[in-house]
Amino acid sequence: MEKSSNSDQNEVSVSGTPTSSVSSPYRRTYSDISGLSHRFDVQSFYNRPSNTNAVVLSGHEENLSEDAVEPKDDVVNGDGDGVDNDMDSDIDSAEDAELEMMRERFAKLLLGEDMSGSGKGVCTAVTVSNSITNLYATVFGQSLRLQPLSTEKKDLWKREMNCFMSICDYIVEVIPRSLGTNVEITETKLRSDILMSLPALRKLDNMLMEILDSFTENEFWYVERGSSSMNSSNGGRDSGTFRKVVVQRKDEKWWLPVPCVPAEGLSEEERKHLRHKRDCASQIHKAALAINDSTLNDMDIPDSYLTILPKSGKASVGDVIYKQLCTAEKFYPDQLLDVLKITSEHEALELADKVEASLVTWRRKTGGLTHSKSSWDMMKDIGGDAERGNDKNHILAARARSLLFCLKQRYPELSQTSLDICKIQFNRDVGKAVLESYSRVLEGLAYNVVSWIDDVLYVDRTVRSRDD
Repeated sequence: MEKSSNSDQNEVSVSGTPTSSVSSPYRRTYSDISGLSHRFDVQSFYNRPSNTNAVVLSGHEENLSEDAVEPKDDVVNGDGDGVDNDMDSDIDSAEDAELEMMRERFAKLLLGEDMSGSGKGVCTAVTVSNSITNLYATVFGQSLRLQPLSTEKKDLWKREMNCFMSICDYIVEVIPRSLGTNVEITETKLRSDILMSLPALRKLDNMLMEILDSFTENEFWYVERGSSSMNSSNGGRDSGTFRKVVVQRKDEKWWLPVPCVPAEGLSEEERKHLRHKRDCASQIHKAALAINDSTLNDMDIPDSYLTILPKSGKASVGDVIYKQLCTAEKFYPDQLLDVLKITSEHEALELADKVEASLVTWRRKTGGLTHSKSSWDMMKDIGGDAERGNDKNHILAARARSLLFCLKQRYPELSQTSLDICKIQFNRDVGKAVLESYSRVLEGLAYNVVSWIDDVLYVDRTVRSRDD
C-alpha cells in the first residue's frame, strides 16, 4: 500500500463518513475517534513489585543479613521518614493512575467504543484499527517538516504500538507434529502472516525514526506561510527569495511550512545526504505498500459491496475503457492512462473504484471469489491467465488488474478505494487489522518524508538554476 507532497486534511472514516483532521496529513489514515491514545507503559505495569516476589524470596531469607532486612534508623526516623513516605506516595499514585488507565482501555475495547453499553459498538478488529490510526494522527499529525520527533511523542508512539502489537503474540495457529508411528501431538506458533509481516513492519518503523533523527543540523530551514519571516531575514538567512517558488508549487497546501535554503543553495554533502535518505524512505514506502496490499487482498470482500456491483464489468468501466480492454491484442495500461488524460486526484480515485469494481465482477464470473485469496494465489491467477487465454473474463480481469496496478503506481497519493474501505470496515480478523493499519500509517509517514525531501531539493534546484 499512498503521492503528492502531502495529502488533504479531509479524511474518511472506516464507516465511510468524511472527517476533518488537521492533525493527520495523510489521507490513507482514516478512522473514527478512539480513546486509546493515552500514555501507558504495559511492561512497567506488569513488572511492578508484587506480593508474589515475597513468596519467591522467602526460601532465601536465611541468606540475608539483618542489615539487609531491617530498615535503617536514618530512614525510619528524622527527616528521612518524610522523604521516603513522599516517594512511596508518588509511586502508589502513579501505579493507581496506570491501573485506572488500563481499566479504561479494557472497557473501551470490550464496549467497541460504544460508551452507552447497548452493544452497538464496532468489533474488536475495527476498534484496534481505529486506535492505531488515531495514534498516528496524534503523534505525527503536526509533523510537517524534516526534523526529529520530540522525546515525548517518540515514547508515546513506541509505548502505544508495543501495546497494540502485543495482541498478535496470542494469535496462533495449530500445527500437528508426529512423535512416532502412532503418536501425534499439536503445537502452536504465531500465525504465518503475522510471523512474516510484523517483524518487517517493526524494522520499517525503526528505519523511519532513524531517518527523521538524522535531520538535526540542517542547512535548510522552514518558515510558516504568510508569516513576516517570509519577507524578512531568518537568522541572517534571507527567505524571501524562495517564497514565490514554493507558493506556486503548493498553492493548495496552505497549511504546510515553506522550506528555504541559503542564497547559494545547499552544499554537495547536504544534497547527497538528502538524496540518500529519500531513497531509503522510498524503499520503506514500497515495502509498507506491499504489506498493506497483501493484507487487504487476504481480507474477504463484504457482501454489502458485492450486492451493489453492476451485473457486468462493462457497466463499471464504461465503453471507452472496455473497448481498450477487449479489442487490443496487446494491452498497454500506460498508454490507456495517457489517452484518458486524468487531470486530478479525484478523477484518478474515481477511475480506480470503477476498475476495481469491474475486476471483482469478472473474477466472480470466473468463480475466483468463493474465498479470499492470498497475494501468492493472485499471482498464480495472473500466470494462469495465459493458459486460459480463451476465457474472456479471465483476460479482462487480468488486464483490469494491470490497469489498476499501473494507476496506483502513477498516482501514489491516492486515498484508499471504496473496496479497501469496505474491507476494513467489515473485517473481523484482529491480526489482519493490526497489520493493515500499521502498514498503512507507515506507508503514509514514508511517503510524507519523501515529499518533504523533494520539497527541499526542488527549492535548491530552483535557486541554483537562477544563479546559473
